[in-house]
Amino acid sequence: MKMPWRRASQFSSQRPTLTDEFRSALAREMLRTELLRAKVLLITVSLLMAIFTTSYWIFPSAIEKIWRGQFSLAPLLLSYAPLLVFEVSIIAMLRRRLAQGRDVPHAGRYLGVLIETSLPTVGLYLQMNSMGPNQALAFAVPFAYFIFIILSTLWLDFRLSLFTGFVAAAELFAIAMLYHPPGFDHEPPPDLAFHLIRSLVLLTSGVLAGGVGMQLRRQFETSISAAGARDRITSLFGQHVSPQVVEQLLAAGTQVTGETRTVVVMFVDFRNFTGAARLRSPEEVVARLDDAFAVLVDILERHGGIVNKFLGDGFLALFGAPIADPRAALCAVAAAREMLAAMQDNNAGQDWPLRIGIGIHIGDAVVGTVGSPRRKEYTVIGDTVNFASRLESLNKDFDTQLLISSAIRDEVGADAGDARLLGSVTMRGYAEPMAVWKLG
Repeated sequence: MKMPWRRASQFSSQRPTLTDEFRSALAREMLRTELLRAKVLLITVSLLMAIFTTSYWIFPSAIEKIWRGQFSLAPLLLSYAPLLVFEVSIIAMLRRRLAQGRDVPHAGRYLGVLIETSLPTVGLYLQMNSMGPNQALAFAVPFAYFIFIILSTLWLDFRLSLFTGFVAAAELFAIAMLYHPPGFDHEPPPDLAFHLIRSLVLLTSGVLAGGVGMQLRRQFETSISAAGARDRITSLFGQHVSPQVVEQLLAAGTQVTGETRTVVVMFVDFRNFTGAARLRSPEEVVARLDDAFAVLVDILERHGGIVNKFLGDGFLALFGAPIADPRAALCAVAAAREMLAAMQDNNAGQDWPLRIGIGIHIGDAVVGTVGSPRRKEYTVIGDTVNFASRLESLNKDFDTQLLISSAIRDEVGADAGDARLLGSVTMRGYAEPMAVWKLG
């Protein structure tokens, strides 16, 4: 069973808020980058050790010259062994934490930084005993601190990178100024300014690495936040929301709480579909619906509408919500005309031709999210919806395909020049007869 993400070992009996989910997603990403950092560090140091060991086997005299005849593989491998054990244990721990959905205690990260960044100091100590302080401090090991500082960016934490730079700077300065191995009394004393400047460079590198890490973290936060916003929009409006509408919602920051606004409601239904479906297999029914819906929804989205609900063999579409559009009525009529033409083309060569009926009305309606705390959806409620539904159903009585209300006709003006009044019709739920217009 998948474990809920939690900080350390704390559990919560409440459903996570969006903020909790955001933090959990960010914590997971940070753990993944920490795991990557540990792997890269282990691989890098292992490759360096392998290259150095191979170089010693191939060019032993050159290595002995650098070490002044005191080189031994044993201390080198002995200093590598703790890093190997430590990083392998870190990798195993991070994988376990990811699988369990648990974060790493922050103090543990600082302890890990201290241990890892101290390993070059151990190597430097061994080299100073072998080749002398001046040559050791000028050789390769001090540059190893930069490996740890660079990889500290993957902590995605400015303070951890700064701490890495501070540990590297402080330890390098301390060992250079305070440790004087026996047998090298002839070497000049360490220069304070020289080693202070070197240490300040390490500290500055930690600051820069922290800045890069924070920038990466902000990008993670932005990506996770955007993905979360897209998921919430898809959850509210369904997967049939066009990418263009999603982008508009994200850009506008539209709130989807309950409100009253003017919307255009379109009902689309396949006429006599149920009877024809009884004569075909379920696979044939679904395939034919999918084929027809693909055509109609594509047209709808190109005209700025959204499918609010699929209703078996039809759907309810909205224009002007959730994004307000002063041309909503014009777009709805244009989409309806194109749908009728597209279905004629779609029926060509089909052994199951489909005939659609469309009803369009404009008016005020309550739009917003409704549902339980676990499942909400964006919906539209009100007389405007009921009237559009009754209008569409009249296509059967008039043997028509596209009916509009007087409100739509007045809204679109000249674009409804071919509208023909079918009369005032008594509708269920309305005391007075309502004018019905045919288009096309």
